[in-house]
Amino acid sequence: MARRRCDPVDEMTPVSFSTVGLPDDRRVELWETHNADALIGLRCRTLDGSALEATELNVQLRQVHLARVTGTSHAVERDRAMALRRPTESVALFFSLAGEAFFYHDDGVRVLQPGQLLVCDADRPFMRGFSRGLEELVLKVPREVYAARTGTQVPDRPQVVDFSARANTHAHTLAREVDRAVRAEAPVPVDEETVLELVAALAGPAGRADLAAAHRSAAQAYVDRHLADPRLSAAQVAAAVGLSTRHLSRVLAEGGTTFPQHVLARRLEAAHALLQQPTAARLTVAEVAHRCGFASAAHFSGAFAARYGERASDVRRRAAATR
Repeated sequence: MARRRCDPVDEMTPVSFSTVGLPDDRRVELWETHNADALIGLRCRTLDGSALEATELNVQLRQVHLARVTGTSHAVERDRAMALRRPTESVALFFSLAGEAFFYHDDGVRVLQPGQLLVCDADRPFMRGFSRGLEELVLKVPREVYAARTGTQVPDRPQVVDFSARANTHAHTLAREVDRAVRAEAPVPVDEETVLELVAALAGPAGRADLAAAHRSAAQAYVDRHLADPRLSAAQVAAAVGLSTRHLSRVLAEGGTTFPQHVLARRLEAAHALLQQPTAARLTVAEVAHRCGFASAAHFSGAFAARYGERASDVRRRAAATR
C-alpha cells in the first residue's frame, strides 16, 4: 500500500534565530535557550571567550525537523542530565558543509570533514567542537519513525558516512533535499515522505532497503533540481536515475502519482514559496511562472488558482502586506 505524501500545507518557511546583534554577554545563554526549544538542548561555550555569532534556520514538518546551523568557533555538550531533562527521543543526522568538527562520545572520538555525515542517538551524551566555525545541515528523526522506516534500532554507536554523489547517492540526495528546504532565500518546500524514504535507503540493513522508494526519491529530487526547465521530461529523469521510462512510471504510481502530476505539484509549490519571498515584489506573475518552469503564464495562473483557491497575485500581495 502506498504511503500518503505530506500535503503542501505541512511545508513551512524556515524560522530564523541569530545571536548577531544581541548583547555579547547574553549570546550564549540565548543560543542555548533557543536550541533547547527548537532543536536539541546543549550547553555552549566559545573557545577563546569571544562573542558567539551563530544563526539557525529551522523547519518543522509533521514528523521530522530540519535545520541549518552556522557559527563561529565554539563547543557544545549534551550530558546525561541535559538529555534526561530535555529528551529529544530522536536520531540526529549532522551533515558537515564547512569547518572541521570533532565529536566526543563514550564510544570514542570522530573528526568530521566537510562532506561527511554523522548519525547518532541525540539522547546519548556527547560533545562537539568547531575550532574553525561551522556550517551544517541537521535532520532530526523521532526514534519510532526511524525504527519503523529503516527496520533497525537507533544506532548504539555514531556512524560517519561520506555524502558525496560518488560515495553515497542516497546520502547525497538527502543532503540536497535538506539544504534546499533550509535556505535563507527562496527555500524550496521539502516532501517529508521523500526525506523518510531516503533515510530508509541510507540506514536500512543491506537487502532491506525499498529500492522502489529509493528510486522514487532520487527521481523526485532530480525533478526538484530541474523544475525551472520547461522541457523537463520523464525520459530525461529516468535516464538520470538509471531507470527506463516505464519503470519510472511504475515507481511513481506506487507513490500515488504520475510524472506530469508530480512535476506540476512541485512547480506550483515552488511558485507558492517564491511568491512569499521579498524578491517576488519585483517579479510579474509571468516571471514567477517562468522561473518555476511553466511555459505558459495562463496555464500557471489557472493551475495555481485550482490548487490554492486564490490567484498568485493575491498570495504575493498578502505576503507583502504581512512583511
